[in-house]
Amino acid sequence: MRRVIASNLMSLDGYFERPNKEFNWFVPDEDFLEYAKKLLRSVDTILFGRITYLYMAAYWPVAAPDEIARNMNGLSKVVFSKTLEKAEWSNSRLVHGDAAQEVAKMRKASGRDIVIFGSAQLAASLLEAGQIDEYRVIIDPILLGAGNLLFANIKQTIKLKLLGTQTLRSGVVILSYGQT
Repeated sequence: MRRVIASNLMSLDGYFERPNKEFNWFVPDEDFLEYAKKLLRSVDTILFGRITYLYMAAYWPVAAPDEIARNMNGLSKVVFSKTLEKAEWSNSRLVHGDAAQEVAKMRKASGRDIVIFGSAQLAASLLEAGQIDEYRVIIDPILLGAGNLLFANIKQTIKLKLLGTQTLRSGVVILSYGQT
């Protein structure tokens, strides 16, 4: 069965974006880029919610053509949205239905792992539905003071177990958790 990995950035005080959905606080370094390359090599599908999809679809097609851009543009993408009418970024498929049911079907199909980048609301709903095998919280040692909390949409207690840690030279810590 394919695994689903959520990979989300978070400030030390728990925010994934500033109050106006600004995401200018995280500056990727070489260690982080290596983490991203390794993760992208292990998957064949990326899941997105509407907001993150639109942001990524505007950025990656015109980004410098490095390994990350090639993977972001070349991998299959599934975007979950009730309002988006079309998904035009290369290899994208739009799903209007229940995300947990669709992901459960995808997990049973043959293929490599599946990753969710950003898309905090989608990741929270899939975590609550038991469809996330590994949740990677990438903690940047910065305090934003305000913004949108990464786990604000979790409505139930979810017990997690630590699977591993990785500390980057920049002080960024990647915590990997699985459900118990």
